Amino acid sequence: MSSHTTNEPVKQVPTKLAFGDFLGAWKARWGIGRMDYTIKPGLYAVGKPDSESPVLVSANYKLTFDALRKNLGGLDCWIMILDTGGINVWCAAGKGAFGTDELVNRIEKSDISKYVSHKQLVLPQLGAAGVSAYEVARSSGFNVVYGPVRAKDIKEFIREGYKATEEMRMVNFTLWDRMVLVPMELVPALKKSLPFFIGMALSSTFLEKPFGKADYAGLAMAIASGSIITPVLLPAIPGKAFSLKGWIVGLGGTAALVGAFGGYRKGSRILSMGHLLLFPAVSSYLALNFTGSTTYTSHSGVNKEMRKALPLIVGSAFVGAALAIGAYLFRSDK
Repeated sequence: MSSHTTNEPVKQVPTKLAFGDFLGAWKARWGIGRMDYTIKPGLYAVGKPDSESPVLVSANYKLTFDALRKNLGGLDCWIMILDTGGINVWCAAGKGAFGTDELVNRIEKSDISKYVSHKQLVLPQLGAAGVSAYEVARSSGFNVVYGPVRAKDIKEFIREGYKATEEMRMVNFTLWDRMVLVPMELVPALKKSLPFFIGMALSSTFLEKPFGKADYAGLAMAIASGSIITPVLLPAIPGKAFSLKGWIVGLGGTAALVGAFGGYRKGSRILSMGHLLLFPAVSSYLALNFTGSTTYTSHSGVNKEMRKALPLIVGSAFVGAALAIGAYLFRSDK
């Protein structure tokens, strides 16, 4: 069939990424303009789609959009982009942004019925948590088919009559997948900790240099433990809760640092106890934040863990900080 024509042609998008796309992706991963890295919601065309071409649905986070289109070379299709507020499919589905209401609304706004003769939409499997296929069909007349987990399998999925193999349904979270996400965890952690580093440095003006190398090293270690080591080694760390995994890594690092700085000697034990309560709590909190980046968890599971873990994290950090500061303020060598 010939391609559909209209007075307002759908924007054509290439499947080959340009240098600007790679640069934008790198900046987004390092938190530079992350929340503005979006594309306009609506309908896009890849190749020369006609009325029988498949309609793929995705989010308006540009990293997600680019991950999809770069795997569509040689395929003629439509891409319907939902307004997810610049959030990827998995996270947006959990928050409700990649959801039934937005999908039904976008079907109407895009006038997709004028472009295709069929009534089928292909949604990413990771978006299933936010969409009721029954409600979409009832409200719009379009049927929802869930595609594979990975965009690289979409062409084979379509070629096989919209049937996914068992492997296509498997959600993997490989070492490389986790390493790619580390900058998105590390940058916010560094931003949040910067005032503490500055405060520790300025405190020498009023408190006769109460903070030493062990404090700086401990905070840096906690940041690395929660934002780098825990995400990278996630499956190998004991426990199911992310907060527990971060605490275990943070405790191990803190214990090693305390020993290296002679903290187990008499006279340093209160300060060491403060460090052993404070820094693992920081690591635990940062690791807990990683739940929003992984497919290991569900939205309800994250909320449940936060309710249980946050009081313990805050309590441990408060007591640890109080002991550490008290050990400096009331030390005998003043």
